Formats: sequence, structure tokens, C-alpha cells
Amino acid sequence: MQKGNLYLIPVSLGNYDLTRTIPPYVHQVIQLIDYYLVENIKSALAFLKSTGINKNPAELRFNLISLETSPARINEYIKPALSGNHIGLLSEAGVPCVADPGSEVVSIAHEKNIRVIPLTGPSSVILALMASGLNGQNFLFTGYLPADKNRRNRSLAEISSDVLRTGKTVIFIEAPHRNDKLFESILESVNRNLKLCIAKNITLDDEFIKTKYIHQWKKEKIILGKTPVIYLIGR
Repeated sequence: MQKGNLYLIPVSLGNYDLTRTIPPYVHQVIQLIDYYLVENIKSALAFLKSTGINKNPAELRFNLISLETSPARINEYIKPALSGNHIGLLSEAGVPCVADPGSEVVSIAHEKNIRVIPLTGPSSVILALMASGLNGQNFLFTGYLPADKNRRNRSLAEISSDVLRTGKTVIFIEAPHRNDKLFESILESVNRNLKLCIAKNITLDDEFIKTKYIHQWKKEKIILGKTPVIYLIGR
């Protein structure tokens, strides 16, 4: 029996005009899938409905995944693919496995010779890098920085030294409620002659993407608030 595929399905970054962010082919693939691995069933179902899914939602099967989901449980979740059923992997926003859970699912799928198919869609990390004007040939995504201020400042000082030495771009994110504290730490700890790009609410109507030197940002009065932000530091 031919195995089903594992489709990595992109989700809107918050803009529900899907014509701007989700290619038509993704809508077509969704019509083929009955089994989904998701972070949140309610939001996943809302997204699928917005794509115009032609299946009865009650007939769809959802399993929850997170960074803590065990390999044993993942093995159970992807069993339907061994019987010829396609499986869709969705994150809360953007593309799966990039700053979101899912890489362990993909790894186990490869071990079981299940074909993994990544679908085109919005990635806030890549879109921010594209729009930053910073080095896109040598970059590092570090995820979240420490929540503790002292540890966070030390991490930023290390990032600053690394960027000065190598010229690479370093990209990181933060929980929205700590955005303004992180911005303060960046201004305190990063070399004034490096550049910071702030990419906020990417693809939304109030999208804000701006790159300036640290010493220029120090003259700005900006409140980021509790919204999704990507931070990039470079030369």
C-alpha cells in the first residue's frame, strides 16, 4: 500500500485575506487531508474553514502537538500515513517547524519513509530578513532570549560581539508581553554602531518594518506593545 504524505501547511500570520498570503495550491491540498497535527484545535479549524475546506469539520481528526510531545505519541499520530492517509501539520501562525513545534514529527516521518512536502506560505522570520537590508547570506536564528534581564543583557552583548566579528545577521523573537523590555535591553547592551531591524505585524495592514543604527533607535520613542515582533541585529 502506498503511504500518505505529511504536508507542512503554512498558516496566515494574522491577515485573514488569504489571497495575500496563502497560494491557491495550499487550498487544493487541504481538500485531500482528513488528519491534522496542530497546536490548537480551535484556531486550526478556524483557519481551515477560512480556506474554504469542503469537508465536514466533524469528520476531521486532530491531534495536539507541542515541543514536549513525546516521540511515542508522535508515532501514534502519524500511523494513518502508513495506511495511505495524508496528514497535515499546522502551526499557530506562519510555517511549521520554524520557531514552532513540528521538527520531531518531520524527523520521525523521514525515519518511516513518509514523504514530507513543505508548502509555500508566509514565514515571519524569512520575510523580516528579506526586508531588513541586513546580511542574508550569513544569518543565525536564535529563537527566544532569556527572560531574566541580566541573562538577557549578557546574551545580547554576546550577540553584539559575534555580529561585529563575523558580519552575520542574528534574528530572534520574544513573547509579545516582553517586547518593550527586550527593546530596552537591546539599546543597553548592543554596540551603538550595529543595526537593529524591528519587523512588527508582518503582512498585516499596520505592518511596521524599520532598520536603523542602535544610536538612532536611542533617539526614538517607540512602544512595541503586545504584538508579534521579529528582531534582527546586523552590520
